[in-house]
Amino acid sequence: MGLSDEQAAKVVAMAMELARQGGTTEVLELIDHGLPVDTRDAEGNTMLMLAAYHGKADTVRALVERRADVDLRNARDQSPIAGALFKGEEEVVTVLRDAGADLDSGTPSARATAQMFGRSHLLA
Repeated sequence: MGLSDEQAAKVVAMAMELARQGGTTEVLELIDHGLPVDTRDAEGNTMLMLAAYHGKADTVRALVERRADVDLRNARDQSPIAGALFKGEEEVVTVLRDAGADLDSGTPSARATAQMFGRSHLLA
């Protein structure tokens, strides 16, 4: 038996909040039970995007290990690595850079964001 649209929306909202808060274990349990790792919310954010933006490096690392797409941009054309750079989340930037995040995708790109905020050294 599948979930109703309302139930599915609640699961997605819960997953996004868990990612935002760094609930790595719970996020992985949801994925293990069938939630696609690249599920998006109404704004196009993935769990990776929200974990990255909120500096939850362990959650980002775990999602990368589960093959989350490090380059999926949200509805505002923002990439996870650009969000992490904007917030100054150095460890998250390192995890995403090491995972092969595209530094030139999105608006603004990670390179442009790093330059704007004096954080280009994080991309070296």
